[in-house]
Amino acid sequence: MTPPPVLEVTNLRKWYEIRRGVIPHVVGHVRAVDDVSFVIRPREVLGLAGESGSGKTTIGRTLLRLVEPTSGRIDFHGTDVTTLDPGALRRFRRKAQIIFQDPYSSFDPRMTIEHIVAEPLRVQAMEPVAQRRRERVAALLAKVSLSGDYLERRPRELSGGQRQRVGIARALAVDPEFIVADEPVASLDVSIQAQIVNLLQDLKETLGLALLFISHDIAVMRHIADRIAIVYLGKLMEIGSAREIVESPRHPYTEALLSAVPDPDPRQRRQRIVLRGDIPSPANPPSGCVFRTRCRYAIPACAQTLPQLTAVGAGHYKACIRDEVP
Repeated sequence: MTPPPVLEVTNLRKWYEIRRGVIPHVVGHVRAVDDVSFVIRPREVLGLAGESGSGKTTIGRTLLRLVEPTSGRIDFHGTDVTTLDPGALRRFRRKAQIIFQDPYSSFDPRMTIEHIVAEPLRVQAMEPVAQRRRERVAALLAKVSLSGDYLERRPRELSGGQRQRVGIARALAVDPEFIVADEPVASLDVSIQAQIVNLLQDLKETLGLALLFISHDIAVMRHIADRIAIVYLGKLMEIGSAREIVESPRHPYTEALLSAVPDPDPRQRRQRIVLRGDIPSPANPPSGCVFRTRCRYAIPACAQTLPQLTAVGAGHYKACIRDEVP
């Protein structure tokens, strides 16, 4: 029996107003996230992939209401997060946390690692006794393979990989059920990336976490995600199991992203697909399919029809009016 979702997102939108004039008035909108729907189930990792500027980070931050949505529903265990008052929102954030792309910019450089990791405990009033709080922080650091020697250090004394481990420990401090990992390995060396990905996999299994793993790197994502969603200009282009997305992409944009992934076997010669032009402005997206201006398979009908996600297999959906990618 399929367990009920931890998180269910329905028709999520985040549009930013464009204001101009001496007396500022709204002249348009930046459609950062436009009608996105998906679910995340217990112990599942949903990868969210796409180019820079496609809306991935905005989606992640909107789920936690770090950015307020324009419309849509975000149901966490059946409760619509968009309607929560400040007290209920604080309680929700005990169950939903975020790991930032650049942990250094999210840390107070004057604070020790002990105080950085303990801050969520103080905010949520979870461990009022200082000594027990220190012991809990030491245990959290041990979970991410850092010793108690790091308690008195400051962020500037740590490497990038160590700072990211501290960011993960801070996210785990309040025993969350759901974590948004926003490009958690983008700024790290390849060897350190593997360590952080393996750490997140282990924590998912041992703690029963559900994760939204945001990345532009499908090569990294294929090793941690159970399912992958491809986003372009604020819209979902394709979603399905990680294996199907990687081995049998059904959307031209997914096909192009995968063609850029280096193959470790030099004997494999994958056709490189170079997308034409730049990603359009979300303030003035193309009519019909937003990807059509860069799609090598585009036909006139693509400018007239806004494609909806349609099933192309069990749990596999694409937003494209063509039956097949040639």
